[in-house]
Amino acid sequence: MAGFWGRRRREDEAARQAQDDDLARRARAALVAADERIRTTSDEVEFALAELGETATKPLREGLEAVRTHMAEAFHLHQLNHDEIPDTAEELRTRNARIVQLCEWAEDVLDERTEALREKIALVRQAPKIIDGIRSDVERLRARLPQARETVDRLAGRYSQAALHRVAANPAEAEQLLDFALHSADISVRRREARRPEEANVALETATEAVRRAGTILDAVEDFEIEALRAQSTLADVIADSREDIVAARPFTQSGAPHASEVSAAVARLEAALAALPGPGTPSDPFEDLATLREANAALDAAVDKARERASRPVPPLDHVRHAVEAADHAIAVARSVIDGHRGWIGADARTRLVEAQRLRPEIDPLVVPEDTREQALVLARRVQQLAGEALQAAQRDIDSGRPDGDDWGGYGGFGGGRRRPRSGFGGGGDLLGPVLGGVLLGGLMGDMFD
Repeated sequence: MAGFWGRRRREDEAARQAQDDDLARRARAALVAADERIRTTSDEVEFALAELGETATKPLREGLEAVRTHMAEAFHLHQLNHDEIPDTAEELRTRNARIVQLCEWAEDVLDERTEALREKIALVRQAPKIIDGIRSDVERLRARLPQARETVDRLAGRYSQAALHRVAANPAEAEQLLDFALHSADISVRRREARRPEEANVALETATEAVRRAGTILDAVEDFEIEALRAQSTLADVIADSREDIVAARPFTQSGAPHASEVSAAVARLEAALAALPGPGTPSDPFEDLATLREANAALDAAVDKARERASRPVPPLDHVRHAVEAADHAIAVARSVIDGHRGWIGADARTRLVEAQRLRPEIDPLVVPEDTREQALVLARRVQQLAGEALQAAQRDIDSGRPDGDDWGGYGGFGGGRRRPRSGFGGGGDLLGPVLGGVLLGGLMGDMFD
């Protein structure tokens, strides 16, 4: 048996030693790789400084400095592993694990910081090609300026100044942007030749953005014409639909119909919007006309839907709703009277339901008179009455369960033959009358409430 355990212990020690040896190899390899990465990143920082300037490379330089500081600890731990002082296996294991952790952290930091500069460096190295592309785009967009001006002049005879305002100045603005783009490109070249990379890069980015904006606003001129024609086509459909809606809404404007005044006002508004539309051949703003007409049409649809819904679901009579509110108030008063009169016997259930009924009660009053909310007031009043009734029933159960067993008729010196101390100042009569009057009173109140 001793041989078995000895062999098992030797196997465990061999496995642990193999793991320690593997960790030591990983620590040495990670340390060599991290040292090489620091060296190559230092070279990259020098090139980046020349191409991007100090501002753009500041995060990378700060990250490299932090890595050097923390890697000093890793190199110190590596020296301790190989000095003349003997170390335990646990000490070697802890140091090697820390070396691997520091090296992995250093690699992550340098990867993150260099990746952030990669796109900027690529842009700088392609600067001559990008500038040639900017100049080519400027010439291509300049060729579109006469057509854009011609389009704006043609549209001025068809659409109002308010409609054309959004694109009338586009050709002139595009020309200014193109001039600015060429000027910025020239500045970028001169600043790079003067070894001022940060200013050169800013000028290059500015030129690229100016060209992009110029192309966008020239496209907007052509897009405006297409969108205006589409709006005119849609406007014709909305006009036809609006006229049909006015005819369909006439029955709901008659006196006595639900929401007749609201429907009449919506019809008048839509008719005014139709009358305000410019005649054929008159310069117009199809976008504004379409928006106004759609808004008036939607308001009429909403008013008619509201009237149609009310016609299919009649409004409860005002007297009926007020009667339900009075019943709810009566139920609350009865439940509160019983609960307040038996404070020592009433449990949490009855009190909670009464409190909920009292909380909902103030919400009813604003809903009673308006026709749109009268049905909601009726439902809420019935809910309050139900909660108060449940509170009263729960109170009755609590009072019944609080009486001593066999105390329905017996009392001090009564028919039950037992001697019980009376619960009122009237001697045995209090015990006798308390349950009887309590039962009769509660029964009568509950019966009156639910009639």
